[in-house]
Amino acid sequence: MDIDLSVDLAPGQKRGLLLRNPVMPASGTFSWGFEFEQHFGREGIERLGAVVSKGVTMEPRAGNRQPRVAETPAGMLNSIGLQNVGIRACIDELAPQWARWDTPVVVNIAGDTVEEFGEMARMLDGVPGVAAIELNISCPNVDTGGMEIGQSVEASARATRAAVRNTDLPVIVKLTPNVTDPVELALACEAEGAAAICAVNTVLGMAIDIERRRPVLPRARGGLSGPAIKPIALRIVYDVAGAVRIPVIGCGGIATARDALEFLMAGASAVQVGTATFANPRALLDIIDGLEAWCAANGVTRLADIVGCARPATVA
Repeated sequence: MDIDLSVDLAPGQKRGLLLRNPVMPASGTFSWGFEFEQHFGREGIERLGAVVSKGVTMEPRAGNRQPRVAETPAGMLNSIGLQNVGIRACIDELAPQWARWDTPVVVNIAGDTVEEFGEMARMLDGVPGVAAIELNISCPNVDTGGMEIGQSVEASARATRAAVRNTDLPVIVKLTPNVTDPVELALACEAEGAAAICAVNTVLGMAIDIERRRPVLPRARGGLSGPAIKPIALRIVYDVAGAVRIPVIGCGGIATARDALEFLMAGASAVQVGTATFANPRALLDIIDGLEAWCAANGVTRLADIVGCARPATVA
């Protein structure tokens, strides 16, 4: 049985973003992709729908003080602080290696200001090995930019506009769940030309060491990910997909093909998998296998046909 898992995440854009399947890693959990290639070979990396880089900033960053992660009963807290090599090294050293793969690479960029999002988008435009840009306007673990921009509808729209006007690459906007109305944010970004919306980034949380009587993480707060946030992420995807006309990428607590199917049925066209890969390095490949098996067992020849099927039928 031939099963079509492909998805177009940039319909109508100057440059398309066609994925062989809807499964990709979440930014910040996959580094630059090279470790995965070492373990699972080039054939493993080229089974993925796309690769999403860790967050890239204008200048290199050392990240936050250790400890940077804390395990929770249903996931993990992280406060990495966007440790990365900076955009120039990304372009000069990493992109040529990505260009070897037959898998699109989405570069996640994190600006301190709206203007930096535009400048980094301009720098990435036309770079071989870079297929799309994901705007990280929702990172909770830095002092400037990040969630500071993502919690403002106006600033989110301006960041999207700055990126879109400086590149022909598809621009994906990653939303924070730490707002009252993510739908308002999504609509504002869509209006400024976003190709797709990714929902969602981590939920603000914390943990306390009762022996030390201090927060576990030096910054006290961190981003909560994993199964604990799946119902929150699923609800936001459901709401956002019902409001925008562009594709939505579901992210948050996805560990199995069953989880992925829930997000697809809620209206997501694709999914990102993050925390699950720390416990199961094969999670991405297992989810792809699971989607194929589910489709075969249920007589589904085109996975896109189930996108949004759990939503109320539209009344003509």
